[in-house]
Amino acid sequence: MGVKRPWNIVNMPVYSLATEKDGQLNMNICTYVSAVSMKPKLFMVAIDYHTQTFTNLEISTTAVLQILHTDQIKLVNQLGKKSGKNFNKYDYLEKKELLDNWNGNKILKGACGYLQLKQVGRKNVGGDHELFWFEVEKSKTNAEQGILMFQDLIEKGMIL
Repeated sequence: MGVKRPWNIVNMPVYSLATEKDGQLNMNICTYVSAVSMKPKLFMVAIDYHTQTFTNLEISTTAVLQILHTDQIKLVNQLGKKSGKNFNKYDYLEKKELLDNWNGNKILKGACGYLQLKQVGRKNVGGDHELFWFEVEKSKTNAEQGILMFQDLIEKGMIL
C-alpha cells in the first residue's frame, strides 16, 4: 500500500447524522465533524450537497449526531455508501431492529454517544460540501471505549 494522502492519515471518530423530512428518518455517515465552541457547545458538520441529509437539513433545523461504535462498522455500507434518495434507510434499520428512541428521536442502538442538535447556521464555502453548525441541546454518553474511527474504515478497505 502506498503513502496515504494527508487527510487520510488523521484518525477521527465516525458519526452518523440522523435527520428527518416529513417524518421520514434518514441517516448518513460523516467524518467531517468538529466541535467549534465550548459555550455554547457548537459542532460543525460538513454535508455533501447531493445527499438526502442535505435535502433534509434545508427544511429541518434538528438532527442527532451519533458517535458510532466499532460493532456498527457494517452500517457504513448501508448508511454511507447508499443514498437516502433511493434507499429507505429507516426501513432497513427497522427491519434489522437496529433502532431505539432517545429524547423523542429515533437513534441507532449501541452507539457510543448521542448529541441532539439544533441548526444555528450554514455556509456554502465552495466544493462538494456545505458547512452546517449546530448547538448541542442535549447529549448522552453510552461508552467511552470502542469508538469507530476513520482508520478502522481504511484498515477494512472501506476507504482507499
